[in-house]
Amino acid sequence: MKPPNIASRDKLKVIAQRAMIQRGLLPNFSLAVLAETDAIVTAAAETDPSIRDLRDFLWCSIDNDDSLDLDQLTAVELMAGGLVKILVAVADVDAIVKEGSAIDGHARTNTTSVYTAAGIFPMLPERLSTDLTSLNEGQVRLAIVIEMVVAADGTVAESDVYRAVVMNRAQLAYNGIAAWLDGAAAAPPRLAAVPGLDEKLHIQDRAAQAMKSLRHQHGALRLETLETRAVFDGDVLTDLLPDEKNRAKELIEDFMIAANGVTAKYLERKGFPSLRRVLRSPYRWERIVELATRLGRRLPPKPSARALEEFLDERRQADPVRFPDLSLSVVKLLGSGEYVVELPGQQADGHFGLAVRDYLHSTSPNRRFPDLITHRLLKAALGGRLAPYGLDELNGLARHCTEQEDNAAKVERQVEKSAAALLLASRIGERFDAVVTGASEKGTWVRIFRPAVEGKVVRGFEGLDVGDRVRVEITNTNVERGFIDFVRLRRE
Repeated sequence: MKPPNIASRDKLKVIAQRAMIQRGLLPNFSLAVLAETDAIVTAAAETDPSIRDLRDFLWCSIDNDDSLDLDQLTAVELMAGGLVKILVAVADVDAIVKEGSAIDGHARTNTTSVYTAAGIFPMLPERLSTDLTSLNEGQVRLAIVIEMVVAADGTVAESDVYRAVVMNRAQLAYNGIAAWLDGAAAAPPRLAAVPGLDEKLHIQDRAAQAMKSLRHQHGALRLETLETRAVFDGDVLTDLLPDEKNRAKELIEDFMIAANGVTAKYLERKGFPSLRRVLRSPYRWERIVELATRLGRRLPPKPSARALEEFLDERRQADPVRFPDLSLSVVKLLGSGEYVVELPGQQADGHFGLAVRDYLHSTSPNRRFPDLITHRLLKAALGGRLAPYGLDELNGLARHCTEQEDNAAKVERQVEKSAAALLLASRIGERFDAVVTGASEKGTWVRIFRPAVEGKVVRGFEGLDVGDRVRVEITNTNVERGFIDFVRLRRE
């Protein structure tokens, strides 16, 4: 593939910054934020006697190969009767980022880190998020620990939440750990360097598999939308590669889902409000039913996560190549998640896609503001204090976090489209096999397979429908707007 001969990263970063400003997001930190950050010289340390010392546990992090903002660690203990104690330690960001500070104000405005093909626009200054509030290898850090006793069938039999001091023994990466768990590669050096950690990770993996199986029995949806990551040679964009799920990612995902559920229930038991993350029953269920009918499956007239998961599992096995496109259609029809305030005793909507009722965000406080809000509520509950946010303020934050998360997602999609257009700008006239991903009055879209990018069919789209295989030629790209134009070809 011939790369574009321009400084791709810089061009995409300008597009990203402009898109962020247009959507009410701050791409840069203010002088006040930078001054506050410069004044922080060490990680937080406290002497509260209720804070447990758990530094002797074999804690490890598993994240992306290039992640520096480490939010959580995991550890495990075997118990009698086939039970397993899973511990999730989450960075105590609030110990440094105080409510009302300039740093907190920036985080409250954006509410999330923005991950674009041009690079990351972090919610917190990198000196904090990748160092002083990050659970880096070999560093002693304050954390909030979610403890779960998991039975062999994946149920959480007991749970607790408390503060602790922890230390990461090994900073591990998804791809290396997944290959090792699958038996396709030797243990990564950082894993092999910590005696006993390999067996601990095998125990974690078995527990996670049981928890995942139980969730899917309840109807949790296994969707596989095609996401890509930008590959650069220096500052020149060279490819967009699929970012696929693997066993290590699923291990962390299963533990985080469970930890978020435990946190939600803990706040409710303590009589505290919580900022729940909900995905309501899909309002376009009838369209999902129609989509399934076209593929030979009858779904019930009322939304059923279990029935939908059975249909998805059937299609995954029957047509794995087109399954990501079916997943994308279902995701769009399910609608977007949102943040809502739940008071103790209320029965708010749960998360339809995860098939859980009690769910919030608490495990990524370096990257998401709702998690930081939850930690402040948790620490107040643990300390016997009043909630730090009033109900009206929490409701306003719920709306704001939902809006800004949506804005951030739109920025990320815009930059991804611009990256795709930039990557293909030098390939006008080339021909590709493609699959139709969208067909409506607004237009017809196709996805080519390598690189995995999407564009609009501007000529020859008549009669095409979602799932059709076609041969297309690139006729035009517009990097600023993220447009790629194709024309349909008759089979060669």
